[in-house]
Amino acid sequence: MSPELIIALLAATVQAGTPILYATLGEIISERAGVLNLGVEGIMALSSFAGFMACHLTGSAWLGLAVGGLAGALLAGLHGVVCQVFLGNQVVSGLALTIFGVGLCNFLGTPYIGQSTDGFHQFAVPLLADIPLLGAIFFRQDALVYLSYLAPVAVWFLLWRTSFGLGLRAAGEMPDAASAAGRNPQRLRFSGVLLGGLLCGLGGAYLSLAHTHLWTTGLSGGRGWVAVALVIFAFWRPGRAVAGAYLFGGVMAFQLRLQASGTNVPSSLLLMLPYVLTIVVLVFSAARARSARKNGPTARNSAAPAALGVNIEPVG
Repeated sequence: MSPELIIALLAATVQAGTPILYATLGEIISERAGVLNLGVEGIMALSSFAGFMACHLTGSAWLGLAVGGLAGALLAGLHGVVCQVFLGNQVVSGLALTIFGVGLCNFLGTPYIGQSTDGFHQFAVPLLADIPLLGAIFFRQDALVYLSYLAPVAVWFLLWRTSFGLGLRAAGEMPDAASAAGRNPQRLRFSGVLLGGLLCGLGGAYLSLAHTHLWTTGLSGGRGWVAVALVIFAFWRPGRAVAGAYLFGGVMAFQLRLQASGTNVPSSLLLMLPYVLTIVVLVFSAARARSARKNGPTARNSAAPAALGVNIEPVG
């Protein structure tokens, strides 16, 4: 491959990894609060349609992004009500959310298949875009990609440098301790679910507003499931999620370019690459977590929140 093609592939890697990164960060917040949300795929699917429709009808890409994020928060809020109010099984609720979100957007979006919208466009950041190699890869993107550079830092700061983040993590680790400290763990968990859904919604809106600029069924393409797997790969830490998202984005961009180049490899095998990588990542993460547990002191850094998936009785 020529240097120009390599740079183009790396730039496409950043673009393809951006929606996965938003969704992974959202799921990290939700799981840090103790709520497993397997409905990320449904949230991204419905948010991509909601964002597309808002932009398509109003011509405002930013309004479309806001509507997509709001749709993600509302759908995640439904999951929060089922699990935190009615104490429903988190796994079952999340799977139902995926089925509901994907089905609803396919039903509502059928008349709009193939229609385009303006959305977000790429632009060069002055001075930074002129940096050799890095400028062409990172600083000739669209606004949502630039925001994604700040998102992991913002999530890290929220979780580890604010009292709200401390309460959120306490709700996911030791809800009784959070309650003893005067915090409402159920309310904290619900806040984490809503915030996580908002970020997942932004990732879904990115797909229709910046990645494709059109609406078609199946736009999420399994990215929600990849994001759920990446949370485990990243050991529930925002910084590691960046590397994982770009890794999967690179695989997705690479298989698309292989198909476009007319390779003799069957397209069905190329489409499998991101999901084969998902399985490999899960196996690697499980093996690493098992090794960390044997080392004692480092085990906690590699383990899931202690109360993840465990519902708590309503307080107050």
